[in-house]
Amino acid sequence: MISKPISLRRLPAFAVLIAACSPVASFADQIVLKNGDRITGSIVKKDGANLTIKSDLFGVITTAWDKVESVRADTPLNISTKDGKALQGTVTTSNGAIEVASGATKSVIPTAEVTAIRNADEQKSYERLLHPGWTELWAGNGTLGWAGSKGNAETQTFTIGAMARRVTSTDKMTVYFNTIKASAFSSGKNSETAQAVRGGLAYDHNLGSKLFINTFNDYEYDRFQNLDLRFVLGGGFGFHAFKTDTSRLDILGGGDFNHSSYSTPATTKSAEGFFGDDYTRKLGKTATLTQSARMFNDLNHLGSYRLNFDAGTSVRLTKWLNWNISISDRYVTPPATGRKPNDILYTTGLGFTFAR
Repeated sequence: MISKPISLRRLPAFAVLIAACSPVASFADQIVLKNGDRITGSIVKKDGANLTIKSDLFGVITTAWDKVESVRADTPLNISTKDGKALQGTVTTSNGAIEVASGATKSVIPTAEVTAIRNADEQKSYERLLHPGWTELWAGNGTLGWAGSKGNAETQTFTIGAMARRVTSTDKMTVYFNTIKASAFSSGKNSETAQAVRGGLAYDHNLGSKLFINTFNDYEYDRFQNLDLRFVLGGGFGFHAFKTDTSRLDILGGGDFNHSSYSTPATTKSAEGFFGDDYTRKLGKTATLTQSARMFNDLNHLGSYRLNFDAGTSVRLTKWLNWNISISDRYVTPPATGRKPNDILYTTGLGFTFAR
């Protein structure tokens, strides 16, 4: 059985015929396409311009809704319309309309007015996203790493990385934290070689299917950049460039206020304009890739800028145990006197995932 979504156009004609002649066909939902192909199975959902079907023989199939000629579903489905109506019942289509039957009650709706069709499981997931509590829907991962050596030189490196997201049908909250502490002992001298902490949170609220408002608050400490604290508060607008079951790309832009205190000592305060992107992609059933980039341009001192880049991969080993790799790059120009402009923090190790 094929487990990943496939296009109906790739199914051989004899396969469609077998599905149509299957002994269980009379007990399954029936979907007939405009080209005459017939698929049996169970309707999962109609979301946007696509219809998803779990076929009896071929697993999950997706096809364009405008390619569907007729539908018959003997298992009750949940129907949503453009004017806000919510109906539940068995479904048949004919002459450009959908008939929803629930007991003796029947409703006829033009096909063009239907915004969503969901089976029981999809409807339950959808309703859970509508009005969740603040402690619900959080999902994320954490990594704890340690490495060392002993001999002519003694070294120790300790890293922590954590990220959590709460995504609903209307908004998204993200919290992240990364730290590294490294030291070396050689020739009777002990010295720290790296010490940095980075963290923050972001909130997105949808204004429509594509446009959203973005706000964020970042904090950063980096001893070897002479940076005691960088506090950044900002916001702007974002655009959902695309969103599928396996990937998502958001484009963002706006303004922020940057307050940076250094141990030199020096303090800078400046307004910044920023732009960037957020990208996530599922790599098969067990791995996920995330990437985030921001370019901050100093509006008080033209030519000065900062660049933040974060990326990571998480591979699930068991239900809660995973292997994580992450990289966090901070580039600033001009840097503190005597310091390099670029600092990269990378971590890898075993971690955990959670969801509620």
